Amino acid sequence: MSTDSVILKPGKDKPIRHRHHWIFSGAVASFPEFEDGACLPVLSSQGEFLGSAYFNSKAKILGRMVCFTKTSPLEAIFQHLNRALVLRRRFFNGHQTNAYRLINAEGDLLPGLVVDCYHCTLVVQFTTLGMERFRQPIIDWLIQNMHPTCIYEKSLVPSRKEEGLKDQQGVLFGQVPSQAVEILEHGLRFHVSILHGQKTGFFLDHRQMRHKIQELSQGKNVLNCFSYTGGFSVYAAAGGANKVDSVDISQSAINMAKQNMALNGFSSSQHGYFAEDVFAFLREKPLDYGLVILDPPAFAKQKKDIVTACRGYKDINRLALQKMPSASLLLTSSCSYHVSEDLFQKVVFQAAVESGRTVKIIGRHQLAVDHPLNVCHPESDYLKSLLLFVD
Repeated sequence: MSTDSVILKPGKDKPIRHRHHWIFSGAVASFPEFEDGACLPVLSSQGEFLGSAYFNSKAKILGRMVCFTKTSPLEAIFQHLNRALVLRRRFFNGHQTNAYRLINAEGDLLPGLVVDCYHCTLVVQFTTLGMERFRQPIIDWLIQNMHPTCIYEKSLVPSRKEEGLKDQQGVLFGQVPSQAVEILEHGLRFHVSILHGQKTGFFLDHRQMRHKIQELSQGKNVLNCFSYTGGFSVYAAAGGANKVDSVDISQSAINMAKQNMALNGFSSSQHGYFAEDVFAFLREKPLDYGLVILDPPAFAKQKKDIVTACRGYKDINRLALQKMPSASLLLTSSCSYHVSEDLFQKVVFQAAVESGRTVKIIGRHQLAVDHPLNVCHPESDYLKSLLLFVD
């Protein structure tokens, strides 16, 4: 049996045979001396070759598979990049939407890598030491195949600390835009701040739900809570809403929301903007809205935060449900990975019971095609939405 390979314990090879990417330390019988971040062959307890993974002794997830064949790791990465590009080109031609996620980590068989495309600007995140080792070949591939004017790194995620990495932010290719990048989404225009925006600048994963809000907004007063830069607000206005109120604790986000509304020809005087705490707004203001959107940031950033997060989700949903008029609609979402879809629905159920309202689920989250989920790796599914009818 090879001495330069990671050997799994008996019975611990099943997830890898099923093409799950993660290897935990408890599954490993032995491994050679290695430098953290190195790619190593992975063998079953019987010596059968299962593929290659990169390993980091500092991380909770010891190894992550990059290929399940005898293809070299680098060649496998190029294959996954090419296939991801084929998928995006099938759905995005740039005429109506020119902002999308090009690489969605395990969803595109590339754990530790996220690449978002904002027209001619690419924003990359290397979240693991193992993928960091392939940085330059990946950047070269992006330049050759995407022809960007700028590649900007925004590797500012908590997982990097666990991997023994420092945060990284800066230009990798070209020149960073001096102003916000303008993008198109379903024909609507948005300014995205690459440098200062949350995550990579814009929440691309909610594209289809924004489109659903456009379909539902005709003739309604709409409240967009945790509005950030006004994505849902612009779609609601485009859908014919009478009035759209945007609420976010960040004044800079509210300012950008105003700009995005104006960019699409919607008058600021017709709509409301509130740089306020959403919890306070829901407690203190009347909610005479036919459609309310609750899309908060992740309340549970770690597993230990689940109880506190569920309390927060229950509170905002209860506050909204108590005051919303009869026959109104509520779109409520959670992007907390540690709060499962089933748990989130139970929390919303508790909120409905405490509010004394009859609530019906009439829709669920619609996955954006550029955020594919690997069926072999369900842990990638983090975003949940429920569309509710409030009697």
